[in-house]
Amino acid sequence: MMKKKTQNTFLLILTAFIWGIAFVAQSEGGDAIGPFSFNCIRSFLGSVALLPVIRFLDHKKISSAPTNPIEKRKLLIGGITCGTIIFLATNLQQFGISLGTSAGKAGFLTACYIIFVPLIGILFGRKCGLHIWIGVILSVIGLYLLCIDKNLSFELSDILILLCAVCFAIHILVIDHFAPYVDGVRLSCMQFLICGILTVLPMIFCEIGFSFESAKQWYTSFLSHEAWISLLYAGILSSGVAYTLQIIGQKEVHPTVASLLLSLESVFAVIAGWLILGQRMTHKQLVGCALIFIAITLTHFTKAKKEVS
Repeated sequence: MMKKKTQNTFLLILTAFIWGIAFVAQSEGGDAIGPFSFNCIRSFLGSVALLPVIRFLDHKKISSAPTNPIEKRKLLIGGITCGTIIFLATNLQQFGISLGTSAGKAGFLTACYIIFVPLIGILFGRKCGLHIWIGVILSVIGLYLLCIDKNLSFELSDILILLCAVCFAIHILVIDHFAPYVDGVRLSCMQFLICGILTVLPMIFCEIGFSFESAKQWYTSFLSHEAWISLLYAGILSSGVAYTLQIIGQKEVHPTVASLLLSLESVFAVIAGWLILGQRMTHKQLVGCALIFIAITLTHFTKAKKEVS
């Protein structure tokens, strides 16, 4: 059991790593082709990328399709529910970034799901111990130091991303509900298919338009290789791979603990900017990283100690 939870913890940290780098891809891709077009295509890419994975896992007898009506119904309900929530969350986030919220602030506001997960979880009877609440508070302080370089102010774009954090919190709790009962890869594949279908209409109305000129301009935006690099990373890795790892990794992990691990995406985003783009890390950011790591270590150490005793 302990080995399984350690593996799940690693999968959630790997998810956070992929998501952290994805903030750059989202910012560049959304600016190049539009937020709804970016999310629609990345969702379909994520869904299609998982089809050969499902086929391979079935062939190796690692997973299998649902065989009875109850299992099929759970997978269908789970896929539609998760896909609808991801549709709301990712489009609110992408739209907020496109309206001008910086990557750093977007990372902080998105990671505020670590507050909303335990608060919403209380409504569904998922209580947290004192050590988890201490971890949440330390993480929020760390995220603020890490991501916000000026006074925290709110504009419309910031409010949209804060709403996306609420949606991501709900998504984590919904995954916690469905993950033990359905195949994680199939659930991930279905949720992105639903998200892509739901995003088609806003993409048409807001970005493609109904004139030849607007459609031609929309098509031209896809000719740059920068747009496709961002799309392929966000679609295959951030969506197809990372969200699948989230579903698998959340099994047998408390949803609030999972949210703390996933909040490492902000840390990885800043570290990636430092290593890849040559951006400086300030002393305040280093303190923020340290607080987040302390919060996660405190949560897991206390939890492991309780399990051993």
